[in-house]
Amino acid sequence: MWIQRSGARYPGGEGAGIETRHAFSFSGYYDPGNVRFGSLVACNEERLAPGAGFAEHPHRDMEIVTWVVGGELTHEDSTGARTVVRPGDVQRLSAGSGVRHTERNAGAEPLTFVQMWLVPGPGAAMDPGYEVVRGVADGTPYALERTEAVLHVRRLADGERTALPDAPWVYAHTVRGAARIEGETLRPGDAARITGAEGLEACAEGPAELLIWELHAEPVYG
Repeated sequence: MWIQRSGARYPGGEGAGIETRHAFSFSGYYDPGNVRFGSLVACNEERLAPGAGFAEHPHRDMEIVTWVVGGELTHEDSTGARTVVRPGDVQRLSAGSGVRHTERNAGAEPLTFVQMWLVPGPGAAMDPGYEVVRGVADGTPYALERTEAVLHVRRLADGERTALPDAPWVYAHTVRGAARIEGETLRPGDAARITGAEGLEACAEGPAELLIWELHAEPVYG
């Protein structure tokens, strides 16, 4: 298990009112020893001031999953989707052979969200796809159809325990509060990368919210 603390994330952000913290090599930051974990290649913490946003830009060959922590995210893309994503919703954009989209904070309050990128498996559908699952309940798994990955959302009371998935790669990101895994306390923005997880648990220290990825494959290129 390796812990990446929130303060060790690489700072980024483009434009006024945008603050980004990267967990992996991304954009102008490159570390050859930190390019992916299983099929997960990005976990960005984004903070957008009211009125700030990302102008239209393209993606391809990527599964992009977004979890809003606070505020409202307005999303528009070339599939025709236009939605407002709120805390508790899971947004998925399957880029396929190519898609363009914008993301912005059209509300009056600051926006914070976590955006995670995963490489789809071989033979994944080429057509772009989009969906929002509203009000994801605690413990409900969200499986990505185009890659061997499952997102588990856990909201824990003080002292409550949750089993981590037994999987080749497990990525646990603390959204709120604190949780202890194998003697290490993870606070907001901290993440644990675990290989060969078996029989592990996370225990909340006060109320906590965790995003836990269960990953069963590495990217295949070419």
